[in-house]
Amino acid sequence: MMIRFAHLREQGIDFAVFAADSRDHTRSGREEALARLILRARASGLKIDKAALAYEEHGRTCYFGTPDLVQFLANNGVPAWTHTMNV
Repeated sequence: MMIRFAHLREQGIDFAVFAADSRDHTRSGREEALARLILRARASGLKIDKAALAYEEHGRTCYFGTPDLVQFLANNGVPAWTHTMNV
C-alpha cells in the first residue's frame, strides 16, 4: 500500500504527517501505526522530531500524534504531501 506523507521543517523542527489511520481506529492502533511509519521514514534517511497521522473521520480531517503538532495541524492543515512510501 502506498502512503502519502509530508516531511516539513517549521521553526527548526522536522516533522512528518502521514495520510494514514490504523485498521482498528483505536488509540493503541494509531500509536502502533504512527511508530511503524516513523521508523520507516527514518530508515529512508529523514529526520523526524515530531509526527502525526492525518485521517478522515465523519467527513472531516482528524490528526493523531504529538500534541503540539496536532494543534498546529488542526489550525493550519497540511500544506502539501511531499513524499510517498510503500508499506
